[in-house]
Amino acid sequence: TIETHNGHLDDRYVAAEIGVAAGQYVMIAVTDAGAGMTDDIIAKAFDPFFTTKPTGQGTGLGLSQVYGFVKQSGGHVKLYSEIGVGTTVKLYLPRLVGAKVADAVATVDAVVGSGELILVVDDEPGVRTVTVESLRELGYRVIEADGAAAALRLLADHPDVALLFTDIVMPETNGARLAEVARALRPGLKVLFTTGYTRNAVVHNGVVDAGVELIGKPFSFEALAAKVRTILDAGLLSGDPA
Repeated sequence: TIETHNGHLDDRYVAAEIGVAAGQYVMIAVTDAGAGMTDDIIAKAFDPFFTTKPTGQGTGLGLSQVYGFVKQSGGHVKLYSEIGVGTTVKLYLPRLVGAKVADAVATVDAVVGSGELILVVDDEPGVRTVTVESLRELGYRVIEADGAAAALRLLADHPDVALLFTDIVMPETNGARLAEVARALRPGLKVLFTTGYTRNAVVHNGVVDAGVELIGKPFSFEALAAKVRTILDAGLLSGDPA
């Protein structure tokens, strides 16, 4: 699956990415439904001459050349992969914008919360921490879990949870299944999914339905604020088609 979008990498995201500038980008995403990569392979995927293929069947230069091209263009590359699910490579190339557009992006105000309780579920500690801190800064109360089992326990203990914000691809039980069980226990619970994969990729592969509420990683502080507020203020269930 190949997709293109306009994207924005904000100061919070680039603080953890060496050599990446905040700003507007054109994002090109390529997603497969292959075997996926382990974390140690992801860490070396862009290294020159590193390959998982047998001797004589690969040079290990393909991804390193992609990386070099993108970096020389002032861009950024991000890999998302899960064993047995597949891999997404996201290329961010600097986007040419006019002065009026740039000024408009710079002056967007975040939409704050009113103390609603949000349950954040993500198996990646670093991503979960940033999300939790952002939501708290926006004025929400937040509880967090590293997987479906812990999330369901927290949901049972906190009947005032207003929104389940969960990663889609997680070990053992994915976010779609978690949402299904959670809504069986709490009919009407609002759900927001997130993933490093693109919407078309997860819908095309049947991981989630086309009408769900989804925000792609990496998301900006402003995009998160607007999406959460829209869902909480909506009268429809967040998973219902508009």
